[in-house]
Amino acid sequence: MIRVQLPYHLQTLARVGREVELPLETEATIGSVLDALEARYPMLRGTVRDQVTGARRPFIRFFACGEDWSLEPWDFPLPSAVATGKEIFRIVGAMAGG
Repeated sequence: MIRVQLPYHLQTLARVGREVELPLETEATIGSVLDALEARYPMLRGTVRDQVTGARRPFIRFFACGEDWSLEPWDFPLPSAVATGKEIFRIVGAMAGG
């Protein structure tokens, strides 16, 4: 079970709380987490990554174990603490400006 923390606007869209739990049948990677998130909450398709290219949307960041994973390859394994549900995988809506 992977624990995922969503930004407020995605919580509202999916009608869920701040944290959701997702079962994974494959290795825990950014791509597999996003696949599971979009499968369980289809209204989130296209909000975190582009539906055509699969690229991360601008101003969306991913954090695992206090580190920024936004630029890591989609198939790179997440830390074991995230894969086992001890730590939360965070999706953050970044803000620009001062």
